[in-house]
Amino acid sequence: MFSKFTSILQHAVEALAPSLPLQEDFVYHWKAITHYYIETSDDKAPVTDTNIPSHLEQMLDILTQEEGERESGETGPCMEYLLHHKILETLYTLGKADCPPGMKQQVLTFYTKLLAHIRQPLLPHINVHRPVQKLIRLCGEVLAAPTENEEIQFLCIVCAKLKQDPYLVNFFLENKSKRPETRSPGAAEGVKENVLAPDTGQSLAEEQAARPEEPQAAAAAAAASSSSPTSNNNNSNNYNLVTSLLNLTKSPDGRIVVKACEGLMLLVSLPEPAAAKCLTENTELCELLTDRLVAFYKALPQSMDPLDIETVESVNWGLDVYNLKEDAAVFTGKRALISFLSWLDYCDQLIKEAQKSAAAVMAKAVRERFFVSVMEPQLMQTSEVGILTSTALLNRIIRQVTSEALLQEMVYFLLGEEREPETAATIAQNPLRHRLIEHCDHLSDEISIMTLRLFEHLIQKPNQHILYSLVLRSLEERNYLENKPQEEREPLENGQPHDAVDLEEDPLFGDDLSPDSRLSGSDWLSSSPPQSPDHSKSEGKTEVHKIVNSFLCLVPDEAKSSFHVEGTGYDTYLRDAHRQFRDYCGVCQRWDWRGTPKPFEKCNLEIPFFEGHFLKVLFDRMGRILDQPYDVNLQVTAVLSKLSLLPHPHLHEYLLDPYINLAPGCRSLFSVIVRVVGDLMLRIQRIPDFTPKLLLVRKRLLGLEPEGINIDHMTLLEGVIVLEEFCKELAAIAFVKYHAAASSSP
Repeated sequence: MFSKFTSILQHAVEALAPSLPLQEDFVYHWKAITHYYIETSDDKAPVTDTNIPSHLEQMLDILTQEEGERESGETGPCMEYLLHHKILETLYTLGKADCPPGMKQQVLTFYTKLLAHIRQPLLPHINVHRPVQKLIRLCGEVLAAPTENEEIQFLCIVCAKLKQDPYLVNFFLENKSKRPETRSPGAAEGVKENVLAPDTGQSLAEEQAARPEEPQAAAAAAAASSSSPTSNNNNSNNYNLVTSLLNLTKSPDGRIVVKACEGLMLLVSLPEPAAAKCLTENTELCELLTDRLVAFYKALPQSMDPLDIETVESVNWGLDVYNLKEDAAVFTGKRALISFLSWLDYCDQLIKEAQKSAAAVMAKAVRERFFVSVMEPQLMQTSEVGILTSTALLNRIIRQVTSEALLQEMVYFLLGEEREPETAATIAQNPLRHRLIEHCDHLSDEISIMTLRLFEHLIQKPNQHILYSLVLRSLEERNYLENKPQEEREPLENGQPHDAVDLEEDPLFGDDLSPDSRLSGSDWLSSSPPQSPDHSKSEGKTEVHKIVNSFLCLVPDEAKSSFHVEGTGYDTYLRDAHRQFRDYCGVCQRWDWRGTPKPFEKCNLEIPFFEGHFLKVLFDRMGRILDQPYDVNLQVTAVLSKLSLLPHPHLHEYLLDPYINLAPGCRSLFSVIVRVVGDLMLRIQRIPDFTPKLLLVRKRLLGLEPEGINIDHMTLLEGVIVLEEFCKELAAIAFVKYHAAASSSP
């Protein structure tokens, strides 16, 4: 206590007396610290009972004041003294020995404040980055240590400095073969004897190299050494900064974990290739990410309500503050689900921020160690409850992933990497892809709906391979079109092949809507300006109205009910179609999609057409729209409308052009709907009071009528309503696409 009072009195005298040169004041405080080790005999007194913290604080204040009084970048005498006399090396030795008790905490704080407050670059100095590297190795050695808070603050300031000057990270890739011998911790007597000695464990050659160096020279020497053949071999490098942060992510203190994760986020984003390679090859970062992801996933209940999984609030990593009782009251497993989604978000953001090569390695590790090892068996199981839960979780993962590298690996996991067109014989060559698509037509309606929803979200992700794998590779050669010369085609009956869907009976299909008079798909379906328009704009406008009407008139009047209810017209779909098409064009703009269909002469039309497994299942489902539950129909049509919105000319042609000449045995979306309408016309005749019942069902679905007595043929009536609405939606999409192409035309 007396010594503290003396110190305070001394500071007061210094403040009143004529100010000493800053260097003398700085040296005084440093000497006061070193004299403590020479004079004291009590090694067990905590450092807080000494003047050491006060002297260290004064030294920091002097260094800050000195820098403020000098021009930017100029090194003052106090800083020169700190560097030349290797004060940081000495402090590291004291901190490592933790002599007196609590000294490690004081040293960490001093280093942290020094790096944070001094604006001039210090890390290039060999007498700074070398002790900093040594101090880094002391961090994270013991979990729940009393110095954890100071350790993470120190590590994070080092990470921040490296983020400012990424090339400095090369100083922290330590060569294993050149790592100096470490003294055994706790040798207090040795510390006392050596505290004033200039030797800091460096070799004579290293000291001779360090003394005369200016910061630039030191940086050059370090860079030169890092480019030597031995140290450039990243397989023999330690990345201790990452290792220490990884250790601290295991802390029981959540705040420490978040800070450590933030530090790792800064390090993975550094653009230095050597650091990125060392990060993924010589640290356990990939293992940490995947092992924790697997652990959180396995902690989830075996069975969960898909609605709970889908609607649980979005969680950003590090912000999942929760109340255990409240969570348990909402649904069982909510806490575990939030923990899983929070860590998934961290993995996703880490990969998103990471240097490109490091991101690819981390994403591949997540694919192999989590998706393939853990999720694939869950998705391939036969238990309906297990399939439903794992599919709902996969759907949530798809929605949440935003990083390009992780999305790419997830897509390859789900759909495979195949690029060649599908055939009926090859649809099962990727078992997981095959199983997921088959689940769109599962006996369980719940599984079908959830899997269809999964694909609906998947096709909206900004990844070209998704759409190519599911639909575009099957349409690449346009072999769904009739390729025979006009004279070799089969005799036409009323303008149609004898085995084609007969449209002539429908009053909407008149002579003026022959295939020859239709608007070219490239003129009104493409999102880019047409290269060779076949029609003037006025003709095109007429044609697009005919195409719109072809969809609007597909459902016969006796099966329509929307015109009896206000606000359910076709125009209600236009705004949504315009917004969604604009969003799709924004996503697809950077892909090399052609603006016009592939010319016939360049297409291989001899290959038998197969629509692909995905479209086959969707068309099969669409063909049963009158016999399926309402919710299933809504999801099937939702997926098909999303595909129809895509600005790809072949997809436009195949899904939205009613008048293409289909090759024998081929079907299109329009032809599938025509067959459904034909079936509907036959069934309407057998249902008494069909139209009033249909109108009542529509009003009930809209909430305009209360639920009352059961109505016969409810599934059929609901299917008719979905069919009518889907045709209106397709008409709106066709109109919006034409309008977009026309407005972008010169």
